[in-house]
Amino acid sequence: MAEPTYDVLCVGILVADVFASPMPRLPAAGELLAVDELLLQTGGCAANTAVDLAKLGRKVVVVGRVGNDVFAEFIRADLAGKGVDVSPLRVSRTAPTSRTVILPVIGEDRRYIHSVGANAELSPEDVDPAQVANARVLYVGGYPLFPGFGQDALAELFRHAREHSVKTVLDVAGVRADRGMGDFAQVLPHTDVFLPNDDEGYLITGEQDPLRQARAFVEQGVGVAVVTLGERGAVARTSRECLRAPAYRVEVVEPSGAGDAFDAGIIHGLLEGWDLRRMLAFASAMGASACTKLGCTAGVFTREEALRFVEQHPLEVSSPDGV
Repeated sequence: MAEPTYDVLCVGILVADVFASPMPRLPAAGELLAVDELLLQTGGCAANTAVDLAKLGRKVVVVGRVGNDVFAEFIRADLAGKGVDVSPLRVSRTAPTSRTVILPVIGEDRRYIHSVGANAELSPEDVDPAQVANARVLYVGGYPLFPGFGQDALAELFRHAREHSVKTVLDVAGVRADRGMGDFAQVLPHTDVFLPNDDEGYLITGEQDPLRQARAFVEQGVGVAVVTLGERGAVARTSRECLRAPAYRVEVVEPSGAGDAFDAGIIHGLLEGWDLRRMLAFASAMGASACTKLGCTAGVFTREEALRFVEQHPLEVSSPDGV
């Protein structure tokens, strides 16, 4: 069998993000509120994770939809300049590139203004099965936000990946409470690593406890279920192991992209063949680093920085009692 062409094929959401630097408050009606910076940066689950993996020295290709506009040109140039192969990107004939305005307010959660744009058109036809087979890991980020990519098609894509010994990793966004497990039941049996946060886990399973959420995902056939908890850390389960990791404490500038950086850390550990404890510690460091600068990827560690940080700041990953 030929060696894989890529370490990771990232499929999913691509966005042109405009970040305001943290503000003391939102402006009143008609008021102009000056900020230190307005940052234009590529974002979205697939793009952020791809950039973070490239920072870790991985060979990455990204698949997604953009419009025929200046924001698409920016995304292509930005990702390519950060070491990501953008050759499979598809251009919509009718929809603009997706955009988000992020408004961070000091001491409060972020506000988002979002246009879905071309992401809504992402479809199974956009993913070349040969490229999937030529990767070591297939990562899909932002499901089920792209309605053109149904559960049947995603399950078939993951099945195809596994038939070619490609690991499958799934992260989610926009989970619907009225659908619960309905959008995932066919996909999870073909998923090696599932990476929801605890809010998404609740909407899918109806369970409040993240450990029970992770158990429900493993019972559905997931190999490793990792539920992220923001500043409370993360929990992880397999059929044989259950772990809890606290979050690293860092000076937070803006936390967007932390989950995607965490995903990149898990994928890197998967590629390295690390055990679950080491993967959780490394991913936690990656997620924390994303919070230290404005934008989703600006503060994210390189491989050497992450390894050094974990070595200097050991994380106490434990096995919860009674689970």
